[in-house]
Amino acid sequence: MSLRLYGQYCPIARTSEILGDRWTPLILRELSLGVTGFNAIARGLPGISRAILADRLKALERAGLSRREEGPRLQDVSYTLTPAGSDFTSVLDAMAAWGFRWAFGEPRAEELDPWLLLWWLRRCSRPERVPRDGVSLQFDFTGDCPVSYWLLMEAIEVTACLRPPRPESDLVIRADVAALYKLLMGQLSMRRALEEGLLAAEGSRRLVKGFLEDWFQWDYYYTYLPPTPGLTFPALEAATTE
Repeated sequence: MSLRLYGQYCPIARTSEILGDRWTPLILRELSLGVTGFNAIARGLPGISRAILADRLKALERAGLSRREEGPRLQDVSYTLTPAGSDFTSVLDAMAAWGFRWAFGEPRAEELDPWLLLWWLRRCSRPERVPRDGVSLQFDFTGDCPVSYWLLMEAIEVTACLRPPRPESDLVIRADVAALYKLLMGQLSMRRALEEGLLAAEGSRRLVKGFLEDWFQWDYYYTYLPPTPGLTFPALEAATTE
């Protein structure tokens, strides 16, 4: 797909020519978070076709924002940001800050994808802190379409699973999908989620404590933003008063 040109000698117009297509900012989001594989990028973007993803990646490469690197095997292809692409992360930060402040109400029903939520949990996990033998976490998501998925957390890798990876789960987490999304986005505190029964973990006390306090960076998706006047997060405010 060729770039849609505005025909204006203006930096905003030039930038919009590169980034104005659907999915492009989200692809840059994934690349900025260190996602490098084609399939991994696709998993973080439910709804995108492989053809469109390939097209957008080629467009970013032509624009000088990303690079494609081939490994020794045909399937060993990675995508990374160039200096120009890395510099764009400040724009993504500004978009996120504006979105948090002005466009971030209650989640819509079509935004509550439990598999994407599990993928995001995988991203903010701290596998180096789990027990040596690893742990199998069963997530029983409640809501309009109840479903169960699993995370197998081992020291070197965290795997999202559609089926149980071990005969028995070490920990069972029951969570309202909307509440867990809001928890990750700083709109709900852990304490309130637990008190209101929106999140519950069943297993040994040691594993429950690890899940709630140590194995995940629960503030991953919002505390990396630079300080922004007028931008607040209910979860952080609640934490300071507890």
